[in-house]
Amino acid sequence: MESQIIVEDRYCGPLNNGNGGYTSGLLANSIEGTAEVTLRSPPPINAPMTIKREIDRLTLYSENVLIAEATEAELDMIPPNPPKLEAARISTVKEEDVPGHYFPNCFVCGTERGVGDGLRIFPGPVKGEDYLAAVWVPDPSLSDETGFIKDEVIWAALDCPGGWAILSRRMRFIILGRLAVQILRKITPGEECIVMGWTLSEAGRKFNAGTAICSADGRLVARGKATWIEFKQPQ
Repeated sequence: MESQIIVEDRYCGPLNNGNGGYTSGLLANSIEGTAEVTLRSPPPINAPMTIKREIDRLTLYSENVLIAEATEAELDMIPPNPPKLEAARISTVKEEDVPGHYFPNCFVCGTERGVGDGLRIFPGPVKGEDYLAAVWVPDPSLSDETGFIKDEVIWAALDCPGGWAILSRRMRFIILGRLAVQILRKITPGEECIVMGWTLSEAGRKFNAGTAICSADGRLVARGKATWIEFKQPQ
């Protein structure tokens, strides 16, 4: 059985392609429970992509180009204790303090996205902790027909904070390669959330990072584990 999805231009990521977390979430909507998505090619925007169900995975194609693969997954990573809401608010970076943003139009962390348009998640270091955090208030326009924030938006919110954690150690050009997400409960529009990102490991050009979304009172809402790939420097 096949179905189609489209990433609208609102949900763009790097280089005018679809945001990796958002695209992964759209694909993962066809899997019940925790899922892991591996991105193979940049997702196009405003173009139909076909989901194909195979024996042990889902594949996403743009014409004959493989965009992503998704499988069921387990995620046993335990996030660090979140900061208090006020500490996360203090850690949230002001957009004018983000130097040289690679992708200022990114749906998740783009500094040129307006309030109510992009997610505007700008995580910064938390005093005394080895992670970044920011406050995120999801806009009502991101809700589904049940009134809750769409799962693919939660996937998106769990994307960029991990990249920011990696970049906080050293600036480099990285893109999302793989993302596994577990959503524990729904999020309501206008709800204050604490979003966290931290580094896990590094091997060559591959970097692993963890992300989490918590409620204002510190309860875990969703968590993610990502692999980021550093572009090779031209010779």
